[in-house]
Amino acid sequence: MKKNLNQKLINLIEYYTLNNTSLILNDKPIKRSANNISSFVGQSKKQKLDKLKADIQLIKKCELKQNATNLVFGDGNINAKIMIIGEGPGANEDIEGKPFVGRAGKLLDQMLAAINLDRTNVYITNVVNYRPPSNRKPTEEEIERYFPYLTSHIQIINPKILLLLGSTALNTLIGNEEVISKARGKWIQKKIGSASPWIIASFHPAFLMRQPEQKKQSWVDLKMIRQKSKTLKI
Repeated sequence: MKKNLNQKLINLIEYYTLNNTSLILNDKPIKRSANNISSFVGQSKKQKLDKLKADIQLIKKCELKQNATNLVFGDGNINAKIMIIGEGPGANEDIEGKPFVGRAGKLLDQMLAAINLDRTNVYITNVVNYRPPSNRKPTEEEIERYFPYLTSHIQIINPKILLLLGSTALNTLIGNEEVISKARGKWIQKKIGSASPWIIASFHPAFLMRQPEQKKQSWVDLKMIRQKSKTLKI
């Protein structure tokens, strides 16, 4: 009886550790609602990701899901120490079911190649997992709905470096008071549940296609990631 109680206690601790969004540190923490996400006790990383994906597929009453073709979960190496988070899927991503496969994705691949990275040694996902209609920005309500799944995603991958592309990813994980033009190019370490990645923000590739003169700033950010990777021995 005592053994069963202890095991239940362990299960509860691991569940709430993995899904407790209040562990994200910030001067003014973003208030995000919690969803009933399944426990990942005793599973491999792939099993945890498969279960998380299944949980996202069970989301109800979501305009994004209702209007999308496919769930866009993640792409890359699940054992990577560098994780990249964008805003949400676009038209190409919605068709293929993978993040960053359109024009912005091709630019991202080029940016990664500039510092000797590719999808075999990074992992990529988005703040929301279904395409917003007409490629609009996700609403605050939609971001809140997917936020527990995003934090679980980060904890499962457990990266050493977390690259946030664009203002939506930045504001979701760092705070609404941050502006991408001022926040980019700065390292900050935050605890996200059981993960403690070094976080850096940079411009979204879609923005860089509209404002190519900002690519020089993104190159600065990329070089910082390359240097941090050496420091952390990634």
